[in-house]
Amino acid sequence: MATLLSDRDIQTRLSDLPNWSLSGKTITSTRTFKDFVTAIAFVNQLVEPAEAAGHHPDLEISYNRVVISLSTHDAGGLTEQDFAMANVISALG
Repeated sequence: MATLLSDRDIQTRLSDLPNWSLSGKTITSTRTFKDFVTAIAFVNQLVEPAEAAGHHPDLEISYNRVVISLSTHDAGGLTEQDFAMANVISALG
């Protein structure tokens, strides 16, 4: 099982991730696109890295808005996996 990060480690890692915020035991980012098609194209870009990492974000799609949430459910909170995946997602643009 993955090791939970301390509050201090979470804050340190979060400070390096613009556009991500802490919500309980989850980090989230909201992306807004020009339309639904562009939002779905972005979501499709998440498939390969999530599968490769074996770590999948929770997604909420509302027309042109995508909310991405990360937490390591089996560990009960935030782990290094969440921040690694957040960095990959942030690099997608």
